[in-house]
Amino acid sequence: MEMTSLNISLPKAMKAYIEARISEGGYSTPSEYLRSLIRDEQKRHEEAKLEAMLLEALSAGEPIEMTPEYWQAKRQKLQSRLRER
Repeated sequence: MEMTSLNISLPKAMKAYIEARISEGGYSTPSEYLRSLIRDEQKRHEEAKLEAMLLEALSAGEPIEMTPEYWQAKRQKLQSRLRER
């Protein structure tokens, strides 16, 4: 993965907090700690987007019962479409 640098300014208390987290273990550098926080935030953001999409889908149209017969018909339809290509 290509890396780049980003310089940030922090209050002394935040810098001390990050240094304490590193000394407690689990992180070897401030960069590693901050990358971990950013990854966690990215994951939360993606989960929130997915939840919004699922809620939107639940409110769109009539519900369909997902029976084995439904899935079999769906498979057959998709296989038919693939053969047509």
